[in-house]
Amino acid sequence: MGKADLLSKGDDGMSEYSVIGKSLPRHDAVSQVTGKSIYGADVRRPGMLHMKILFAKYPHAKILRLDAGAAGRLPGVRGVITSADIRNNRFGFTHIDQPVLCDDKVRFMGDPVAAVAADTPVIAKKALDLIEVDYEELPAVTDPRESMKDGATLVHDNLKSNIISHKKIRNGDIEEGWKTSDRIIEERLSTPMVEHAMIEPHAGVVEIDELGRFTVWTTTQRPFLIATDLASVLSVPASNIRVITTSVGGGFGGKNELTWEAMACVLASMTGKPVGHVFDREDEFQASTVRHAYYIRYKTGLKNDGTFVAREVEIISDAGPYVSSGDQTLAKALIHSAGPYIFPHTKIDGYLVYTNNQLAGAMRGFGVTQLGFAYEAHMDTIAEEMSIDPIELRMKNIYHDNDCLPTGQQLPIVALEDTIRNAIKAAGWEVKL
Repeated sequence: MGKADLLSKGDDGMSEYSVIGKSLPRHDAVSQVTGKSIYGADVRRPGMLHMKILFAKYPHAKILRLDAGAAGRLPGVRGVITSADIRNNRFGFTHIDQPVLCDDKVRFMGDPVAAVAADTPVIAKKALDLIEVDYEELPAVTDPRESMKDGATLVHDNLKSNIISHKKIRNGDIEEGWKTSDRIIEERLSTPMVEHAMIEPHAGVVEIDELGRFTVWTTTQRPFLIATDLASVLSVPASNIRVITTSVGGGFGGKNELTWEAMACVLASMTGKPVGHVFDREDEFQASTVRHAYYIRYKTGLKNDGTFVAREVEIISDAGPYVSSGDQTLAKALIHSAGPYIFPHTKIDGYLVYTNNQLAGAMRGFGVTQLGFAYEAHMDTIAEEMSIDPIELRMKNIYHDNDCLPTGQQLPIVALEDTIRNAIKAAGWEVKL
């Protein structure tokens, strides 16, 4: 479709778009409301087996012994796998730190230690109860502020610290900013982890053909990432992996990464049969990713008239036991952490930290959601402390065309002032500007 197809002239001679500003039907609307859409749990293949996963008993523990013999002998069980059956037992979004099945120890309650394929889901569930695992429980670190201290229990024994990364943004001279400020206001805020709680759980089917090529039907938002990680874990060419995205019954960032797919591929290869899997709701809450919990400290210097001079921000991000997308999420948070406000002097620090909490990953807003709450809550605190109307404080300090972020990025067009004025009008907020 070219530009000529998109634009036409209205009665007033102005350009009119055929798509933008129009109410158009969704392409999948009919199939959704008539029940014809195919979701992960709807996929069926001839002779398909059903997989269940055994998750960790503790948030942090060494695996001393794992015996799956009795599970393998249960009638109807066709395959049982542990870490010994995974060719390349590590994957990760940016850091290759997450096992498909845990070998030496478990690092959170959602860590898988074994998987079973059986003729029915009920048999597979019974087989899990027959798997014997002896653990040596270890101290769990659940507060990233404590986890990053010297001497804290290490989540990963091969590392010297639980601090994964320390990101910085510097602009101007922060000490000069404090000296030239009439008032300095500090505040600590926090945001919790948040489960995506999508209506549809993780689900799908894996099938292997006679040439060793895998077809994976899965409810994913990123099929090419799944294919790349599977090729690495299985030590096969990427051309041997075909990922078919089924209809996604809610994702919000929570269906980006490997969850059950690699285990199902190994079991399909072992048994020669298709293997299907559906997380139940308990599995979903235990093993899927959550939004990062953030601990945030703001320190803001300003003049008596409300003009901003300096801002210092510290963010401590709870990654859980593996990095997942935590590095990119934290980078986005840092970029936006000063808010849409002008500061001649900024000092921004972000720490991504391992804990034994739920694994954190992508979620809508990708780090900015947490900071959006934090800097606006801090703005209201400043307005109250300074006895300035909160809208007046914002309008005095917002970005305009060609202003720059603390990173140095220039913003050619900024419509924030018009947006605020329209919001004030719609809300009936009485303020003198």
